[in-house]
Amino acid sequence: MRTALLVEFYRKLPQPRETDDPELWAAGLPVALEAFRRQVETHYTESTLQRLLASPDAITRRAAVLALSLVGRMTVNTSVANLLQDEDRLVRQLASDALWAIWFRGNEEAHNQELQRLVRQRDPQRALRGLDVLVRKAGDFAEAFNQRAVLHFRLGQFRKAIADCERALELNPHHFGAAAGMAQCYMKLKKPRAALRSFRNALRINPNLEDVAETIRALEDVLGD
Repeated sequence: MRTALLVEFYRKLPQPRETDDPELWAAGLPVALEAFRRQVETHYTESTLQRLLASPDAITRRAAVLALSLVGRMTVNTSVANLLQDEDRLVRQLASDALWAIWFRGNEEAHNQELQRLVRQRDPQRALRGLDVLVRKAGDFAEAFNQRAVLHFRLGQFRKAIADCERALELNPHHFGAAAGMAQCYMKLKKPRAALRSFRNALRINPNLEDVAETIRALEDVLGD
């Protein structure tokens, strides 16, 4: 009955097609998603949604992973990451998008709000100073380290970016974004073999990264691997 209720809520949304980009799809229906979120929070706990991720029914898995993208915390990180290997393409796409939302949300609302503010900061030096403060306050906030790595990369500080990517992966081994980002840093440092290892790690975590798969093939051709 509880499963049927979640699916009923989900079916009220404009249904995505398998060829749709989940992020673009979600961006087009904020009002409907907000209603879905309220219904989910009223009727479901995070642990129940997490159990529904293992449903044999693909529609239920889609509904559960979308719900967790809206309300889930880092406690569901591994369960959602497991769906990157799901047999249903749309479940895999929704899981990839949900992970980014969960990573940004972290476990502390105040830290999440601060990270969101810093990401929107247009002055890179001010953003960097703010991220330095945030990672000192929230040393287990993997996404704060990843976003500081992104900023270091933009500033051409590739070794510092690698160090932050490594820390993000230590805290969150499912962070395919940090693995791919590390690979891009190694490419900038003209270390293609190290880049290849990191790209392979990103693809191992998330086999749906088609651009990473293409880059791996290109590097393998060049390096003879």
